[in-house]
Amino acid sequence: MTDTAKSLFQPLLASTLRSLAPALLSVTGLALLVADGFRLPNDYIVQCLAVLSGLLLALGPFLPQHLPLVTFGAANQVTLSRAGLAALAAGLIGRPEMTPAQSWFVATLAGFALALDGIDGWLARRGGLQSRFGARFDMEVDAFFILILAVLVFQSGKAGAWVLLSGFLRYGFVVLGCVLPWLNRPLPPRKRRQTVCVLQTAVLALCLAPPLLPPWTAALAAAALGLLLVSFAVDVRWLWRTRRSTPRENAR
Repeated sequence: MTDTAKSLFQPLLASTLRSLAPALLSVTGLALLVADGFRLPNDYIVQCLAVLSGLLLALGPFLPQHLPLVTFGAANQVTLSRAGLAALAAGLIGRPEMTPAQSWFVATLAGFALALDGIDGWLARRGGLQSRFGARFDMEVDAFFILILAVLVFQSGKAGAWVLLSGFLRYGFVVLGCVLPWLNRPLPPRKRRQTVCVLQTAVLALCLAPPLLPPWTAALAAAALGLLLVSFAVDVRWLWRTRRSTPRENAR
């Protein structure tokens, strides 16, 4: 990082921390309410905060990609809110069988997250705050929420272990990129990718709704997973065919 970048990074870091503090407090307060409402042990609150903190720490090294912008921005704050919703759902992972009320709760969280999805990108474009970090933050929160929903769908017995592939596919792609560097090239923006992501989230949330039972939930999850696999295959094919061309950077 150059001296100029270092001088810009300090106010960016300060702005980011000012955004993170109220977000963590909000998630703590909401987790307290959820734990009280569902009679969950206090470790639910700890699990929610640990999940959110882990996600943010994992994304921390990419924060310099937000430069030369020095404010965290409203767009990233919306994405941060979606990360908080994902953490509240993640707090239910590994617990006894979900009650119908808890299932509706997670489905509602996913609905709110979908309603917010797209607003962050619109805010970034409207305010001239587009950045590589913002694009990555948005993408990773989407992938993380899909992983959480997939785990909960499996945990609730609505689909077999294969549904976990919906959540791990993105991370498998990242790991494979360590072996095959041409997979790390930026992809051109495509509405297809965003549409499939929204459908995947919506279908997994729908599978958690108490009225839907196997084998219908398994069929829905399988169809959504099929679309996701096709979308990944299209991107991998594009990366393979253009692997010797000059990388192009994506913006939010």
